Amino acid sequence: MRIVVVAVGRVKDKPLRAALDDYLGRVRRYVPCDEIELEDAPPARLAPLFAKKTEGSTTIALEVMGRALDSPSFARTIELAGSRGKGVVSFLIGGADGIPPETSRAAHDRLSLSTLTFPHRLARLVLVEQIYRAMTILRGEPYAH
Repeated sequence: MRIVVVAVGRVKDKPLRAALDDYLGRVRRYVPCDEIELEDAPPARLAPLFAKKTEGSTTIALEVMGRALDSPSFARTIELAGSRGKGVVSFLIGGADGIPPETSRAAHDRLSLSTLTFPHRLARLVLVEQIYRAMTILRGEPYAH
């Protein structure tokens, strides 16, 4: 399995970048994990970029109205998605305007991190921490308690 986080916008804030890098490093102890930052652009310009960066992967769009899961269910969802096709699971995070509708429709799944609205950069940190938590759950390790 390989994880790819495709997100709109760059994380420039040093403490947030450090936290993201910490959790990305933790995830990489379990599986290869890439972070792809897309330039913020209108949805019509973003849709082809999302499609190009996720070609051949199982895509999971993160949206407020997506399915809500607890952490063990999220872990099983990642495990199942990673067993499909080439084993690449791409998580999509939109910018201020969200994920382009055509990108959302084309996604294999749509999940919600919360019914609360997060800034997209903070949502990325929450996602990467949850991916790390999922890896520990799948391996029966004590982090997820």
